[in-house]
Amino acid sequence: MKRAFLLVVLLFPGVTAFAASNTDEAFQNLADEYVSDLSSFSPVFATYIGDHSADHKLDDVGAAARADRRELLLDYIAALDALDFDDLARANQIDAEILMNKLKSDLWSLDELQEWAWNPLYYIEISGSSIYSLLARDFAPIETRLASAAARLRQIPRFLEQSRAALQPERVPKIHGETAIKQNPGLASIIDTLIVPQMGVLSAKEQVQLTAAIELAKDAVADHQTWLEEDLLPRATGNFRVGAELYDTKLAFALNSPLSRKEITARAEQEYAVVRNEMYTVAKTVYLGKHPFTAFPDNPDEAYKQSIIRSALEEAYAVLPPRDGIVAVAKQQLQQATDFVIENNIVTMPDVPVEIIIMPEFQRGVSIAYLDPPGPLDRDQPAFYAVAPLPEDWSEEQVQSFLREYNLYSIQDLTIHEGVPGHYLQLALSNRYPSALRSVLWSGPFVEGWGVYAEQMMIAAGYLDHDPLMKLINLKWYLRGITNAIIDSAIHVDGMTRDSAMNLMIEGGFQEEREAALKWVRAQLSSAQLSTYFVGYQEHIELRAAVEKAWGDEFTLRRYHDQALSYGSPPVRYVRALMLNEAIPRQGD
Repeated sequence: MKRAFLLVVLLFPGVTAFAASNTDEAFQNLADEYVSDLSSFSPVFATYIGDHSADHKLDDVGAAARADRRELLLDYIAALDALDFDDLARANQIDAEILMNKLKSDLWSLDELQEWAWNPLYYIEISGSSIYSLLARDFAPIETRLASAAARLRQIPRFLEQSRAALQPERVPKIHGETAIKQNPGLASIIDTLIVPQMGVLSAKEQVQLTAAIELAKDAVADHQTWLEEDLLPRATGNFRVGAELYDTKLAFALNSPLSRKEITARAEQEYAVVRNEMYTVAKTVYLGKHPFTAFPDNPDEAYKQSIIRSALEEAYAVLPPRDGIVAVAKQQLQQATDFVIENNIVTMPDVPVEIIIMPEFQRGVSIAYLDPPGPLDRDQPAFYAVAPLPEDWSEEQVQSFLREYNLYSIQDLTIHEGVPGHYLQLALSNRYPSALRSVLWSGPFVEGWGVYAEQMMIAAGYLDHDPLMKLINLKWYLRGITNAIIDSAIHVDGMTRDSAMNLMIEGGFQEEREAALKWVRAQLSSAQLSTYFVGYQEHIELRAAVEKAWGDEFTLRRYHDQALSYGSPPVRYVRALMLNEAIPRQGD
């Protein structure tokens, strides 16, 4: 698939150098072609972002397809290299830098990281999303979406056969194999909950065809389950720790930030001490509410601080949601946060709908909640705030541990992060930015960092009338982001053990056992992602401080937030360059 020469010819049809406007036009053509080609890279991802030209196709994950994708990536890198970035408008310079980072990241992932060879969850995510993304939102008539689902279901046997051919069991970490076994049946659950109840709209002939496709897919999933349990898992002896070289490269691509692993760890360890001291200060206020004649020592040791903080946290842990009422609580708190944002003129509220849903089964086991925004090309569709139900096989002790962690104050903090003014609000405003490329290639640190920033900003703005228990839980959640960044590299590079990680999270971060245990699993299954919260937050607060200084008396929260969110979701350093009229950072800066 030799396309580099063709692309260069298309971009440079003349023999003379381009003026800036022509270079911008050439880049825009390339960016548009890349977005269009995403349906070739992955039809399932194309559906997710709102390109429905390949809704009837399921990804080809065979060796030949990987080779074609590699060649296409090289073609795009060559075409982008042929452009003079200095001749581009500032907005296009940023998009070009983002695209180059993505292209090089994908090429490196294909050649070096090679998750396609050792991560069975990679394939389960694609298969589950292939059907879920067609049925979750009403972007087309249900008959059309069911027809696309039937076409994809018929390709499930081929897809899973390709995945088994690609996976090398001896390279698969045991935790990835175990999690795949838990998640694989989720496709059948999607079929039963999203497809079967809607089949009545089809003709009798179409129902027969869809039923046959369902049976074919379910049989293939069952066969794959047997293979996962009897063939892959017994041979899954790979190391889940990716090591320093892979981790550092993946981190650099994921963050697109000048901060290195060692700098991140140093910052996180410093913040760890600062936040724990802040928690002690707030905890004393809570403690005095119950014990007003307490005389605190002038120089308490860490053990004393620990006991006071834990005692204060117990007050928050006593305010629990019902086991089956977490979704209802989240709905009420989302409206409460929305009302506060509007009444206090904090940021523009988008009019895109948001729905709170039960997390689909195939996506459980990694996090308790997430925000699933509509694709940037499906801008009028609702966002989903997905919350995972408690596993039915948990003991009563495990249930209580979880509910203590996700007390009513914690759910409020979580709802701010995932909903308003966190991910839902930020991504809805982001999708207004006209660059489809920038919307598709959004920055994880910008998005996750904004979520953490939103938590801290809301409490500082007086949400819940400065309730000290809310402030304490808010600081605890920030401390979680700090410990996330510490264990992320410590586990994958430094060999941190489960006991050490659990001790840091439970004793150092005041997390309950269930939360820490789930985070240990998540840390094994991922790398570099857990650092995005802390790094993004650090970049957001540094940006705000710089803008406050530059704007002086003209600074307001509404003005700042609206402008900071008006550029889409690029890495924070690019937003800083735009807001403060600085030079656009280049790759490697």
